[in-house]
Formats: sequence, C-alpha cells, structure tokens
Amino acid sequence: MKNFKQALVASVLMLLCGSALAGKTRHVVLVISDGVRWQEVFTGADPTLLNDKSGNNWTEVSTLNKRYWNDDPEVRRVMLFPFLWGTVATKGQIFGNQTKGSVARVLNDQWFSYPGYNEMSNGVADPQIRSNTFGPNPNVSVFEWLNSKPAYAGKVEIWATWGEFHDIFNTARSHLPVRAGSTLVDRADISPRGQLLTELYDTTTPLEDADPMDSFLHVALRDHLVHSDARLLFVGYGDTDNWAHAGAYDKVLHTAHAFDAYLADLWQQVQSNPEWKDQTTLIIATDHGRGSGPVLWRDHGVKQPGSENIWLAVIGPDTKPLGERQHVGMITQSQIAATVAELLGEDYRAFKPAAAPSLLEALSH
Repeated sequence: MKNFKQALVASVLMLLCGSALAGKTRHVVLVISDGVRWQEVFTGADPTLLNDKSGNNWTEVSTLNKRYWNDDPEVRRVMLFPFLWGTVATKGQIFGNQTKGSVARVLNDQWFSYPGYNEMSNGVADPQIRSNTFGPNPNVSVFEWLNSKPAYAGKVEIWATWGEFHDIFNTARSHLPVRAGSTLVDRADISPRGQLLTELYDTTTPLEDADPMDSFLHVALRDHLVHSDARLLFVGYGDTDNWAHAGAYDKVLHTAHAFDAYLADLWQQVQSNPEWKDQTTLIIATDHGRGSGPVLWRDHGVKQPGSENIWLAVIGPDTKPLGERQHVGMITQSQIAATVAELLGEDYRAFKPAAAPSLLEALSH
C-alpha cells in the first residue's frame, strides 16, 4: 500500500508539472545589454555623473538634462527606458530594484562577461572560467541542449556583437549558428542591403576589436526575423559596456536609450508576425553590474563592489502583469537557463541537475 501511495503521488506530481509546463510560449528571446547597471534601470540617469568631471561627457550637460533628467527618479527612468517601463513593466515583470526589496545577482565570483554568460546559459557558475578569453566553453548550455532535441534542431540561434560568443557557445562542439563579432555581417548576401551593411561594417571604426556596434546587430537581426522560424534566440548587445569602459557616461545613456528602442522594435516585429504573436516570451537582462561613484562606475569585477548586482525583466503570454516586483527576495542569473527551457515546456534540470531552478514560480505570484 505504501508503494502504491508513493507511486500515486509521483504520478500526480508528474501531471501537475506537465500542466505547469504547457503554457502558451512557443518562442523565447533572451536579450542582454552588456553591463547596464540596475541603478540606471530603476532610477534613470545618475545625477553624480551628469557632469564633465565624473561623467567625462562629450555631450553638453544642458542637452543631457533635457533628454534624461527629472527630479523624480521614476520619471527619469521612463525617459531613459520608455519601452522597458511603458510596456514590459506594465504588461510583464521586472526584478532588481534593491531599494524596494528586490535583489537580482550573479552567483559567479568574477563579475564580468564570460563567467556571466556562462552562468545564465548553463544554470550554474563555473569557477574555472576566470577570463574573457577563456576559450571554448566545456559546459553544455541550455541552447546547445535544446538544439540537440528534434523539435528545436536548427531553430536555436545566437546573435551578438561580441566575437567571444563563438567560444562561449562552443560552436565547434555545439554546431550552433552564432552570428557574432566579425561573422555578424553576412558577406554572402549580395543584395543591395547586404552589400551596404558589409560596406558600413568594413568602413566603420569599431569600439573594440572587430566587434560591430549595436546598430549593425539590430539591422541584421531584424532583417533575419522576417523569415525566421527560430524557437529560441539569444541576442547580445554590447555598446553600453564598451562606452562605460571608455568612461563616457553620456554615451552610456545614449546607447542604453537606443537599446530600449531596439527592444521596442523587436517586440513590435514579433507581435506583427502571426507565427510569433502572443506566443513569444521576451527575457531581458544584463551579464553583470558595475561599480558606483565617480570612478568605479566605469568598470566591473571583484575590485568594483556592486558588480554582482543585476536586473531582469520578462514579458510574454505566460508571465503575469505584476510590474515592478517588490519585497520578493533574491533571484539569480543562474535561473535564466532553466526558465528558458521551462517556458518552452522542457526540463533542463533533468539534463543538468546542478542548474538553478527556473523563475516561473517567482513569475507566478
């Protein structure tokens, strides 16, 4: 009788889990803007950096104030991120405002990009990854795992500006199609638009190595989405981090605002496609935080306290419109991997038990 009861309970749990996974989401798009601080997301432009001394601004301060300043932080955050606050935070959810009891953090102890991207895509931090030039990732990400399943084979795509994503997603082993860095622009595209994009890429001075700017990524991705049947997309924008490292706060604000416009454009395109409309969940986050103050804001890592703090937003048919989350404790970057899979009805933790649990429980109440 005891064994029968145990089997019955197990069966019920399986049914419950199955129904929980059977949502409306058919496509998941994970979008990252590298190194965007939670402070700007939740309070807008930092008043201590809207000056030439600390912000090293190239733009006139009066112009910056006109574009991004208001005494009310909840007004100026909308000025900086109108789509994030006008659409995502009203029809979805956003986490990470530490002043309101919502904490989002990375679990890796490095607080920079490669360890962060590994953590979010694998569900667990890897202590051996201690460099942005670590080389091919030994870990099998949720993207690679899903791509190995018949329902998703050839329907998992990586689009980004940073060339290191070829190693982060280990293209040699995973065979994932990674369009990033010097491979973002399709040189085989001989259409007038394709040739123009190639010419612009070849003649534009890059901010870092051979990595294109965010505008190139966005145009290439937008064109691709017209005929894409992808089930899972990773999109990695990088200008925000590059300009922060350059110490130009005005450029950080401009590129953060542009990133918000890219999000709005992608969401509009998704919702205008009958195959994607009301079947797509958009997850938006960052790979790490940054330091604070007149100098440390420029960088991140263990020498810049606060770099472990991030933020995360979700909008989609299976996400309740609970807005800005308050007093919900802590979520972690490592939960993204299982969340991506569970939204698609898959159990990544069955493959990788060490992966952190998904965020679906947090998103439900």
